[in-house]
Amino acid sequence: MKSYLSGNPEIRLALNEDLSIGRGGGSIYDYRSSSGSGAVVLDDCNFHESVRLDSFDMDRTLALVPPDGEFPVMNYRMTQEFKPPFRINCLIEEAGQLKAEVIIKVRAEFPSNITANTVVVQMPVPKYTARASFELEPGAVGQRTDFKESNKKLEWGLKKIVGGSEHTLRAKLTFSQESHANITKEAGPVSMTFTIPMYNVSRLQVKYLQIAKKSSSYNPYRWVRYVTQANSYVARI
Repeated sequence: MKSYLSGNPEIRLALNEDLSIGRGGGSIYDYRSSSGSGAVVLDDCNFHESVRLDSFDMDRTLALVPPDGEFPVMNYRMTQEFKPPFRINCLIEEAGQLKAEVIIKVRAEFPSNITANTVVVQMPVPKYTARASFELEPGAVGQRTDFKESNKKLEWGLKKIVGGSEHTLRAKLTFSQESHANITKEAGPVSMTFTIPMYNVSRLQVKYLQIAKKSSSYNPYRWVRYVTQANSYVARI
């Protein structure tokens, strides 16, 4: 939360009503519960020292008088399986004595009203790769390709990916020597970096944010923004 409100007003913040929290350890501000199972299940969580949990058990709301500036209201941990936002398929086929073809397909597994930005796909290729040429889908816009010769990696950049869409890259590799091993063992894994605004893998959400007592001395602006970022999303070939 970022707060620059004058007069130290109380803030009420509501989370998912179907939130369930399992047992966990930690600081004195840890919240522990053994109650039921909800659609959103956290292993454990802890709160900023300004947060009051008077009605948290009843309606999953937090009350706090926020300090000035930026601070974490809540930290949480979850280890249950979740659906990754992307599905990656990769195929490598030999195309001659000193050649091979790589096909990478990326499918967005999130709703069509959400868009991922600044997506970069990278794939290490055999160290004896001398050149790489690329083929994008017909009509592809906002995409770039590059062969990083210094570290022998293919790089595919996509300005944006709309949920539900699928994109394909074909790369033709030329080797400086004949391979005496399985090429697939010398290539990969495929990795991605991306940012997805207004998307939350854990499904934990802020239902509303209220200022308990408004003042004529300021005009507050309230907004909630979700961002999912990945710096090392990896898929094995």
